[in-house]
Amino acid sequence: MFDVFLYPVSAILWFWHKVFGAVASPDSGLAWVLSIVFLVFTLRLLLVKPALSALRAGRRMQALAPRMREIQEKHGKDRRRMAAEMQKLHAESGANPLGGCLPALIQLPVFFSLYWVLRDFAPGAQSNHVFDRAGVESFLNADLFGAKLGNWLSQPASELAAFGTDHVHMIAVGVPLMLIAGLATFFSMRSGLARQTATAPQAAGITKLMMYLAPLGMLVSGAFFPVPIGVLLYFLATNVWTLGQQHFLTKVVDHEESARQGPVPPGGSTLAA
Repeated sequence: MFDVFLYPVSAILWFWHKVFGAVASPDSGLAWVLSIVFLVFTLRLLLVKPALSALRAGRRMQALAPRMREIQEKHGKDRRRMAAEMQKLHAESGANPLGGCLPALIQLPVFFSLYWVLRDFAPGAQSNHVFDRAGVESFLNADLFGAKLGNWLSQPASELAAFGTDHVHMIAVGVPLMLIAGLATFFSMRSGLARQTATAPQAAGITKLMMYLAPLGMLVSGAFFPVPIGVLLYFLATNVWTLGQQHFLTKVVDHEESARQGPVPPGGSTLAA
C-alpha cells in the first residue's frame, strides 16, 4: 500500500547517511542516528505548509464557534436543518472543518513507510530499496551506546546476542527514548487542548484522554512490540519537532491575526476583521 513512498523515504535516508557518513564513519551509530533524525526533519519540513494551513483553518473554526453554538441551540432538534445551516456558515466564512486533518493524513503513510524501511534492514536482506547489501549490513552493525538500531526491546535474548547486544543495553537506550518522546507528545497535545476546547468543546474530552493515552501507548508499544530502536528515534525526533513547530506556527498565526486587527486605539479594542 505504501510502496510508492518507500523509495523516496529510503532515498532521503540514504542521502543523509552519505552526508553524515562522510563526516563520521559510515558504519557508526552516530551517522545512522543523525540520518534518521534528519530524515524526520526533512519530511516534517515538507509538511510545514499544510500544518500552517491546518492551524489557520482551526483559528477560523474557533472564530465561528459562537455562531455554531447558536445554530446548534436553534436547530438542535432538526438535524437536517442544522447540517444545512452549518454547511452554509462554513461556505460563507471559507472555513473547512476537515482542514486540520490534512497534515495527519499526509504524515500517516510517511510514518508507515519509514517504519517499513527501518524494519527492512533485516539479516540476510540483499537490499533495502535504494540501499545495497553493504548498506543493510552497515545499519545492522550500527549501535547507540551498545543498543543495535535494528533490534527491539522485546526480542529474545538469544537473538539480541546474535547481533552483539543484550537487554541491558536495549533498555538503557530504549526506555529514555520512549520517555522523552512520550513527554514531548504530552506537552504538544496539552498546548493544543485549550484551543480545541474553544473550537470543538465536544471533542476536548477525547483529546484530554488521548493526552495521557498516547504517551502510555508509546511506552507499551516500545516495550512489548517489535519496534526497533531506529523507530523509537523516529518517535523522539518527530514529537520534539511537533512540539517546537506548534510553538513556532502558533506565533506566526498570532502575528497574522494581530496584523489584520491593526493597532488597538487608546482605551479601546479592535475586533478581528
